[in-house]
Amino acid sequence: MRRGLISRSLIETPDAAFAARLDRLRLAMREAGLDALLIYTNNTRTAGASWVASFIPYWADAFLVVPSNGDPMLAVALGFRVKPWIERTSRVAEIIHGPRIGLEAARLVANGKADAVVGIVDYDHLPTGVADELREGGPQLAFSDASELFSKLRMTADPTETALAFKAASIAADALGEIPLDATNSSKMLAAIEHKARWLGAEEVYLAVAPDLASDQRLLRIEGERTLGRAFAVRATVAYKGTWVRLVRTIDHDATASQINTASARFAQAVAQLPDYNGLSTFKTWLVEGCRLTQPLDPLMGSRVTSPFTVPPGALVSVQAEVTVDDRVMLFGAPALIGRGGESASLLHSTAWPNSP
Repeated sequence: MRRGLISRSLIETPDAAFAARLDRLRLAMREAGLDALLIYTNNTRTAGASWVASFIPYWADAFLVVPSNGDPMLAVALGFRVKPWIERTSRVAEIIHGPRIGLEAARLVANGKADAVVGIVDYDHLPTGVADELREGGPQLAFSDASELFSKLRMTADPTETALAFKAASIAADALGEIPLDATNSSKMLAAIEHKARWLGAEEVYLAVAPDLASDQRLLRIEGERTLGRAFAVRATVAYKGTWVRLVRTIDHDATASQINTASARFAQAVAQLPDYNGLSTFKTWLVEGCRLTQPLDPLMGSRVTSPFTVPPGALVSVQAEVTVDDRVMLFGAPALIGRGGESASLLHSTAWPNSP
């Protein structure tokens, strides 16, 4: 369940941006012979519906129904009392409330055309019960996987999404700036980071810590208290207006400024080569995440990703890597924008954090 405020700003998320996305999507649907597109969403798979219609669920699941020649409609497993909130924060023409969202979504499509051809985004991850409801609500509908069609459109960031990523990165950076350089325990540090992120407007924030880089470089969700070593790292995953980014800061009391700057520069140079990952592959561990379909941060390529996904020009990604300088291990991570027309990829925030007052 989301815990932050979900609201909409017509300045940060203007109607014109969503209208342009919808035009591109409906054109692609008609070219593919689709009468409608269905996008399943819940509190963990928010990125498809939020990109098309600005709808972000707090907890319940929903189906966004996109006709090839009409405005999006929503079948949602939320009570009628939340309808005014959905209308304020989303761009949908009709809202149907009910516990059986698959049944309602299929009926919305079938009411327009009983034997419609329907594409489903992220078909393979659709819950079985919901899929059964679709077949019950539209027995003559022809369903197919529209993941590739949607991914080609969704992965290319427009100016609105890029601006939101900058904002999310700024929130994450300011929040990580709350780390006391003399911090010795995890709970107070994490509480200060989360408080700052939410105060700045984060819809959600997840924090992970590598408490002692000398012994373990894994970033973990910490429950309870952990003692921090001389070198530790913190990752902030922040959502803002439906856009998610990750930012990692390393504190190393025994590293010199030169070592930190050298490691940061190596990370930035490797990121600049994306979508070519040869630079990143020189690091022991690394990961590139981005939004393809409905999951906000999906592993695209990395040292432990067996089937790398080709990242297109203009994509927004979050990159993490373990960088070693003079036998000192440091963790770096930041969102980046893949360049267009042969341009280098660029980080949306510097990773050269100060290490001392």
